[in-house]
Amino acid sequence: MNLPDELRYTEEHEWVRVEGNTAIIGITDFAQSELGDIVFVELPEEGSDIQTGDVFGSVESVKTVSELYAPISGKVIAVNGELEDTPEHVNQEAYKAGWMIKVEIADESELANLLSAAQYQESISE
Repeated sequence: MNLPDELRYTEEHEWVRVEGNTAIIGITDFAQSELGDIVFVELPEEGSDIQTGDVFGSVESVKTVSELYAPISGKVIAVNGELEDTPEHVNQEAYKAGWMIKVEIADESELANLLSAAQYQESISE
């Protein structure tokens, strides 16, 4: 399973890539493999505010619908519109083309609550 060291993770299976004051967010390779073939992704509107722990969207697969939880608080500044027509990007490239939203980070101290790759690996191995 692919768990890039430069990303941070949540126990709810989201990943975060920090670039300056922006957090790029998606679901982990583990999550997409557990869900199976993803057929629909529901994401928030650009400009909306999200709060840590709140649901910001959902992913529908052939097996189930899974909610997406905000790993940090902030304003949604970009949404991956390509996922509307090609949700399979999440299965194919969870950490690249499968990104979901970009968020302007409201409180950088919240990043300290996220898991390292090793910590996330441990949490999914239990």
